[in-house]
Amino acid sequence: MADASEYDVPSECLYTREDEWVRMEDAVARIGITDYAQDQLGDVVFVELPEVGTRVAQGETFGSIESVKAVSDLFAPISGEVLEVNTALADSPEVVNESCYEDGWMLAIAPSDPEELEGLLSADAYVQFIKERQE
Repeated sequence: MADASEYDVPSECLYTREDEWVRMEDAVARIGITDYAQDQLGDVVFVELPEVGTRVAQGETFGSIESVKAVSDLFAPISGEVLEVNTALADSPEVVNESCYEDGWMLAIAPSDPEELEGLLSADAYVQFIKERQE
């Protein structure tokens, strides 16, 4: 198992304890799973995502991700309406393993309550959270 400091944890993102990340791009929140999450899952073979226009609520399941090891739920880090879904993942789910913060993003949503971002973890806090789980 990699040491917590060896995972890619971009400082411009915010994180959840369920291993999702959020990156604000103007008024749009782009969402995906973290480097730690994709490493724990192993080779991703399928990603199920909601349709554009779906409303997601913070902490609720918005889809699932399947790897050779397990099937895991995906949890919305913030509430809002789905504006865009990364349809490339349907044909190439392995992109989540290769580029989880760039090409492997999952959703873009219009946040309905921007204050929810304040409850998420900073990059430093997320690295600390990984360390605590590994102990």
